[in-house]
Amino acid sequence: MAGRFHDLGKYDPAFDCVLTGQNVRVDHSTAGGRVLLDLVPKPMRPVAEILAYAILGHHAGLPDKSKDDDRCLDRRVQKPGAALSPEWQHLTPPDFAAVSPELLRLMRQDPTKAGFDLSVAARMVFSCLVDADYADTEAYYDRLEKRSKDRSWPALRDVLPDLRARFDTHMAGFSPSTDLNRLRADILAHVRAKAALPPGLFTLSVPTGGGKTLASLGFALDHAAQHGHRRIIYAIPYTSIIDQTADIFRNLLGDIVLEHHSSVEDDGHNREGRDKLQLAMEDWAAPIIVTTNVQLFESLFAARPSRCRKLHNIAGSVIVLDEAQCLPRSLLLPTLAMIDTLATHYGCSVVICTATQPAFDSAQLRQGLALAGRELAPDPDMLARRLKRVTIRQGGTMTDEALITALGTTPQGFVIVNSRKHALALYQAGMAAGLDGMVHLTTRQTPFQRRQIIADIRDRLARGVPCRLVATSLIEAGVNLDFPVGWRAEAGLDSVIQAAGRVNREGRWPVDASILTVFSSPDNAPPPEVAQLAKAMQSTAGKFEDILDLAAIRDWFTEVYWRAGPGRLDKAEIGSKFVLGANGTDFAFRTVAEAYRMIDSTMVPVIIQETDDARALVTALDHAWEPPGKLLRALQGHVVQIPAKQREVLRTTGKGDFAAQDLRGDQFFVLKEPSLYTPEIGLWWEQAAYLTAD
Repeated sequence: MAGRFHDLGKYDPAFDCVLTGQNVRVDHSTAGGRVLLDLVPKPMRPVAEILAYAILGHHAGLPDKSKDDDRCLDRRVQKPGAALSPEWQHLTPPDFAAVSPELLRLMRQDPTKAGFDLSVAARMVFSCLVDADYADTEAYYDRLEKRSKDRSWPALRDVLPDLRARFDTHMAGFSPSTDLNRLRADILAHVRAKAALPPGLFTLSVPTGGGKTLASLGFALDHAAQHGHRRIIYAIPYTSIIDQTADIFRNLLGDIVLEHHSSVEDDGHNREGRDKLQLAMEDWAAPIIVTTNVQLFESLFAARPSRCRKLHNIAGSVIVLDEAQCLPRSLLLPTLAMIDTLATHYGCSVVICTATQPAFDSAQLRQGLALAGRELAPDPDMLARRLKRVTIRQGGTMTDEALITALGTTPQGFVIVNSRKHALALYQAGMAAGLDGMVHLTTRQTPFQRRQIIADIRDRLARGVPCRLVATSLIEAGVNLDFPVGWRAEAGLDSVIQAAGRVNREGRWPVDASILTVFSSPDNAPPPEVAQLAKAMQSTAGKFEDILDLAAIRDWFTEVYWRAGPGRLDKAEIGSKFVLGANGTDFAFRTVAEAYRMIDSTMVPVIIQETDDARALVTALDHAWEPPGKLLRALQGHVVQIPAKQREVLRTTGKGDFAAQDLRGDQFFVLKEPSLYTPEIGLWWEQAAYLTAD
């Protein structure tokens, strides 16, 4: 019905002028919604409104129902529309009675959930509509201009036998020569044995180093084979580790893996010549997708057609949320509501995968997830005991000088701090002190550079040569390193445990000699939110002998949720923005899309020409025949994300600019001043305001 009525405004006789190329503007996307709202019986008004949101938004984006803004649904439909040619009435009369049961099946009768459920149904209708509209238009122009695009991806069901065989072959290559590898194999077998469980919500609680990434993939492949899921979506908290995971999956499963994140986003400029991968980023038609939490959840709460086009393809998926403890607490309640709705109404199985299970079923969350009896791992308490390889100690206050002195007492060790500024200062202090093997790892560096540094770190550790790493928290999730000792600036217990996972990862040293020291830095106080999490950790540490116990971890999360309260777990009050009442809906799609931001600060990409490959790619931006999707994907490894204001400083001072702007638009910003970037430090954008170029 949405498809039938979405372009009803084109029956305006003035639209003939548009078709003949005259400069006439016709609002063709309001009339369909207006007509449906005029025709609907009052008891079924919510049905017509769900369709009207999609119809009015299929170009401009999902609107708010009511707002002091002419773009809202109420104001648009209240404006008198142009008289339509009577031929439109040959359309089948809208059968609201047929649509109503479909929507009722997609919402619960619980008044605390019904409005949110119905808003997600509206999003799914919207996604189907805009995807069909885009695809139809694209096909028309392909025929007209005698061109074709490759959008063909195999269905997951057709390739699953091969994918599972590849996975089995890969896992058979692991030697069971160590107790740790035997335990990892036992965990994998236990997790895969649960694939026949009914679809829905699952937890996978495996300590760091227990092989949960491959175990979750094995479960996803087997579970999809059992229950006919349409795709597997693997969501990761940080862009800094997505390349690593995507490479693992591609090596295992081949080229059917789509990697989608936002290091460089296609803004729609130059729609010609887009390659298959870029096209797939629009609709997520690939059978296996590796993406970020930001891309997944901000799309699910978005309003723009281009961002929402993929939503209906999320239905029927196995979704693995890796390092789920990293979901932002300020958006936790609406995020959990979305997870719950996808599992309840859209055939999704969601695996909450982490070493520090974040108590998403806690009573402190009021409407937490129903997770009882859905654990995939064998006896998480036993695993925590058997996989314990580190001792956490409190180091009290430590100055930078004290940290450098401590780091100097061990040939191999790391320090993790809470800011890039502090990491840089410590690295420079270590270099000034003449410490051998100093290494700096930060998001100031490009992903390509970080991969090289991480490879060098692993090589140093394996050869037993000095390796003293100073890093930000980016190494805490998914970066597999194995140091004998480490230091962590005070933070939440989840971060501390993730840092501890980089100590004695392979169990090569005695537990009591493998120390992670937690310290406070007097001159580098943590951000307020991190300070609150650290305070909750101190409270938990006073109750438990070992804060690595699962009971301690659960206590910490519960303490965090209790301290935060509902208001700080839904800071934008998104839960109150989807109201279903006797007189219809009051959904604030656009307001929510603006408020649901997993990363508060506006970060934007800067391309660094630090290699011959990067320089060749930047040169290729001037070539109109080069597909932008291919360039986007290749350049993701050569990008540093910086604050938008700082990038503007680079531009105004001549240290950077948009490449091939006439051809590519404001999409590819390239650093022009090479002295601002070094492999050891990364991009020192703070220098741009006063650095004088030769």
